[in-house]
Amino acid sequence: MTKINPYLNFPGNTEEAFNFYQSIFGGEFLGGIIRFGDMPMEGHENMSEEVKNKVMHIALPIGDGNMLMATDALESMGQKLSQGNNFYISVSTDSKDEAQRIYDKLSEGGAIEMPIGDVPWGSYFSMFKDKFDVQWMVSYDYPKE
Repeated sequence: MTKINPYLNFPGNTEEAFNFYQSIFGGEFLGGIIRFGDMPMEGHENMSEEVKNKVMHIALPIGDGNMLMATDALESMGQKLSQGNNFYISVSTDSKDEAQRIYDKLSEGGAIEMPIGDVPWGSYFSMFKDKFDVQWMVSYDYPKE
């Protein structure tokens, strides 16, 4: 079954915001807090300790099957946060083929930020704007071994 969840961008205070949301909704962060310093990224060795400690990905399960997710969108990493680009709609699929199908159709005529492909956290993943400037993430999570 395909699921849709909000994915929020914050200007460097994701951890503070998600600690607040956790205090309201309860639960545990799925997979913990993944920081930029945890990721094998190009230019990683040139990141400041402050940037390395910022949140690359966080997910808080809320209710039955819902997930609130976020990242720090940092100007030092070339990201400019403004009203309207501070969220994505994240679509999670049950198969790689379904992720590919949705990506192919939904991204047509849009602007690709990250083409669909395998990523280090074990997913088949993409980021893009559709032709109406709505921001999307499409992913399929490979089964854990």
